[in-house]
Amino acid sequence: MLEIAIDADEEWDSSRPWDELARKAAAAAIAQSDYPELADTERAVEISVTLTGDEEVRALNAEWRHKDKPTNVLSFPMSNERDLSRSNVAGPELLLGDIILARGVCAAEAADKGVTVEQHATHLIVHGTLHLLGYDHHDDGQAEDMEAREIRALASLGIANPYEVTA
Repeated sequence: MLEIAIDADEEWDSSRPWDELARKAAAAAIAQSDYPELADTERAVEISVTLTGDEEVRALNAEWRHKDKPTNVLSFPMSNERDLSRSNVAGPELLLGDIILARGVCAAEAADKGVTVEQHATHLIVHGTLHLLGYDHHDDGQAEDMEAREIRALASLGIANPYEVTA
């Protein structure tokens, strides 16, 4: 059973259904991963999503990645491959980790791409969820695999390929 704990600060429009958007994005990413059973297991599987401002993300990025600037999304995995592959084993809640989005960066990127903030936030949550599941983009092979999973997850939600360059 997938559970999303969401915390949105005042910079994020509280009239938006961020909790439902995050749940759908995470479930779509999980479905495209090597661990699709995580979405349907009886064991509780939790992801924490924080929607905050650029300054908080800048501080976290500086502390954990030694990059003193805001970024669109940060992911902090809490489970390893063994935990993920044993999700069907009875036990306490499986904490996948934390995903944190920066409002200003997300909004600016959405505007540059010509999409809504909701669509771009969905993409970033899919991206962050894949990081929580062990995917990365440090080399070309990993990047291509992760990107393909993102594209399939977003397509399942009716969102166009965010990597496709349009003229």
